[in-house]
Amino acid sequence: MDLSLNETQKMLKNTAKDFFTSECPETHVREMETDQEGYNKQLWEKIVNQGWLGVPFPEKYGGFGLSFLEFCILLEEAGRVLLPEPLFEAVLLGGMPIFISGNEKQKEELLPKVISGESIITLAFYEEDDLISPLSVQTKASLNNNVYKLYGTKMFVPNANISDLLLVTARTGKNDKDISLFLIPSSTEGITISPLSTISSDKQFVINLDNVQIPSSNLIGNENNAWETIETIFDMAAIGKSCEMLGAGEKVLEGTVEYAKTRTQFGRPIGTFGEIQRHCSEMATLVEGTRFVIYEAAWKLSNNQNASKEVSMAKSWTSDSHTKVCAIAHQVHGGIGFTKEHWIQLYSRRAKAAEIAYGDANFHRNKLASLLKL
Repeated sequence: MDLSLNETQKMLKNTAKDFFTSECPETHVREMETDQEGYNKQLWEKIVNQGWLGVPFPEKYGGFGLSFLEFCILLEEAGRVLLPEPLFEAVLLGGMPIFISGNEKQKEELLPKVISGESIITLAFYEEDDLISPLSVQTKASLNNNVYKLYGTKMFVPNANISDLLLVTARTGKNDKDISLFLIPSSTEGITISPLSTISSDKQFVINLDNVQIPSSNLIGNENNAWETIETIFDMAAIGKSCEMLGAGEKVLEGTVEYAKTRTQFGRPIGTFGEIQRHCSEMATLVEGTRFVIYEAAWKLSNNQNASKEVSMAKSWTSDSHTKVCAIAHQVHGGIGFTKEHWIQLYSRRAKAAEIAYGDANFHRNKLASLLKL
């Protein structure tokens, strides 16, 4: 397994890095924290025009025909600048479940709209216990005369305010894994969307479904057969989020090293002090160690290999290491790093949110233990 980048991947990485650095400065990140929609439509259109929403999808649907691995490269660069626009959500939580489980008619109709930015789709899975388990899905769907009726509440739904379509998991049978996936227009009667306040100031919502009625053709895949799809999507999402943390960690390391070189105490740069050098060395070790464990998992997922162990190793390691990188950066910066005006807090707040997204370190360590049959 060769984890070095080929020429196409290098070009994608360099183009994305230059684009995001230019188009998503710190001022934009701060502005979107208080923006009602949480993203800039002009920047989103530029991202769409780059074709990046189509990176992991086949050309016949309007995509680039690359793979999940190349999309991970994009997410790393997006994470470096804390991109607020829903690149991660639109592709991994919206388009990918349809690509994996949808029938050909659904793919031909929906994927070109996702890739062109015409439609934004998000995934509504979590419920009140916030667990990744089929038993956590208590939203119910029942079929009568080719019409499904749904009742329940979904929590922590990203970008529901700007999504025209929702992918909703619901229980359709008596067995533990009798879960189905439905495509529902967000404007459907019976849907109520309410905002949540989050530590990272991202846009997450509660969705209440009260007698929501949709035609049976809105079922994605087969009834009672969505859990395998959800597991695959959450594996991809865990690695995608890890890539964002990797990019963010690189930026935090670079900024902290630069600060250590220019901040002076007792007549010399603090970077000449042994303790500061130890801090920066530990940060560098954590960031670079993270890269290899993440991309091993991404490579296996891209090649349709069983990556369950690698995904759990990568997400548990990255959840811990990125939080630690941000904590060490605060130590180097001292009190100024804790002020709202400083850039470090933008990264450390998002690190806490990313730490628990799609399974925290303990969740994935427990999952890994079960995979090792301990």
